Amino acid sequence: MSTSVDRRHDVLVVGAGPSGSACAYWLADAGYDVTLVERKRFPREKTCGDGLTPRAVRQLEDMGLAQELAGFHRYDGLRAMAFGRQLELAWPDHPDLPAHGYVVTRRDLDHLVAERAQKAGAALRQGTEAAAPVIEDGRVRGAVVATRDAGRTEQIRSRYVVVSDGANSRFGRALGTSRDRGLALGMALRGYYRSPRHAEPWIESHLDVRDRTGQVLPGYGWIFPLGDGRVNVGVGLLSTSDRWAGVNTTELMAAFVDTAPSSWELSRATSCGAPTGGRLPMGLSVGPRVGPGHLVVGDAAGSINPFNGEGIAYAYETGRLAAVAVGEALANDDDGALRAYESALQHRYGLYYRVAQAFVQLIGRPQLMRALVGTGMHSRTLMEWVLRIMANLLRPDEIGPAEAAYRAVAALARLA
Repeated sequence: MSTSVDRRHDVLVVGAGPSGSACAYWLADAGYDVTLVERKRFPREKTCGDGLTPRAVRQLEDMGLAQELAGFHRYDGLRAMAFGRQLELAWPDHPDLPAHGYVVTRRDLDHLVAERAQKAGAALRQGTEAAAPVIEDGRVRGAVVATRDAGRTEQIRSRYVVVSDGANSRFGRALGTSRDRGLALGMALRGYYRSPRHAEPWIESHLDVRDRTGQVLPGYGWIFPLGDGRVNVGVGLLSTSDRWAGVNTTELMAAFVDTAPSSWELSRATSCGAPTGGRLPMGLSVGPRVGPGHLVVGDAAGSINPFNGEGIAYAYETGRLAAVAVGEALANDDDGALRAYESALQHRYGLYYRVAQAFVQLIGRPQLMRALVGTGMHSRTLMEWVLRIMANLLRPDEIGPAEAAYRAVAALARLA
């Protein structure tokens, strides 16, 4: 296997998922020399619910992808179902965000955004794995990458490195990142099914997901229409449950499919293949996110929203925030500018995510979760506020999201 040394770039982005491609796009669009490496080749599969909330849609539209998004299945809000009741909750009006979302498979979406970064000027290298960081004088100077097809390794040198290689983030761990095990972790499993209801204008969330014994677990099941004859079906579970370690997610998924409304026609006969799953680090639970010459973004930073398990919007947002910090560092030749990234994360998500972590600890108690959800489902007004809070869609003229979340949780606890 041969080895070579590449010329030095402004930025090396490790991983071309949502956060990496967004970061590469914003930096390349600003005129910087960016190389984006991706271990796999597009299009490639990725375990995800595939639902894009208004926050994610806004980020994609800002990257110039509104026309491309319009070709996918659009939906208007969330149908919440629990304990025999259902509420259809439209996305709220917001001055900065659209009142609709899309359902787009990650196979299509990640390819679309990576290509957008490439069109903006980033060099996209697929089938190229960042095997190890290059560290000199205690600072990251690039990466040793392995190109599978060519059978060689090389060094890609850069002034800064952005780590965006996902929830398992081997590259991040090589730089010393680790997950705070005192914070909640999510687990999700999803599969695709053919369904006559594939074009519905609502995504559906079941808030009383149960195992085969009928026990309600902290988490939810979902059915997201794709508009192409298929629906994305999955279950998500939180580690705050005492039964977390003993839950068989495959059996939980099967139980959810068996008990889903029959009109969806979910069965082995309509399944498009075996489900796939993964773990979800949440609430900025992975760090440190800033180091000498590098930043960590997206799932590699544990940026998933604990309230609802949404990761795509926060991947785009953290990638964009990182691009701002790296751009400042490049423009002023000042490594200290990277610290602004962590400040921006804390300003935007810090208190909100701490509230979310407290909430998921609360619903880890099955009896309390049953009481909270059961109470909420009897009040449309309350559930509309809960949707705004959990999807992080409060308007600027409304009460701050963290304070509102505290009040909502406290009110539900009192009612329960």
